[in-house]
Amino acid sequence: MDHSTHNRLSLAEQTAENLTGAPVYDANDEKIGTISHLHEGGVATSVVIDIGGFLGIGAKPVLIGIDDLDIMRDESGNVHAVTDWSEDELRNLPEHVD
Repeated sequence: MDHSTHNRLSLAEQTAENLTGAPVYDANDEKIGTISHLHEGGVATSVVIDIGGFLGIGAKPVLIGIDDLDIMRDESGNVHAVTDWSEDELRNLPEHVD
């Protein structure tokens, strides 16, 4: 997928409504997880990503900074994110518990 043609979301668009459930891809364009929810303090500063699993079963939630994601909308209007983190690097983070 050529992300260079996708529109980046503005800060105002980076809401729970837009981001929850959005797929997350690594630098090799492999889907590595899904945004579970945001941690907000007026403006989202971090996101919880469910890594691995199938249909949410067996997934590991991890917390990363929203700045570690390039959040965009494709030609069809679907929101997704790209990160430089690999799936293995994210799996090695501590499990996030709310």
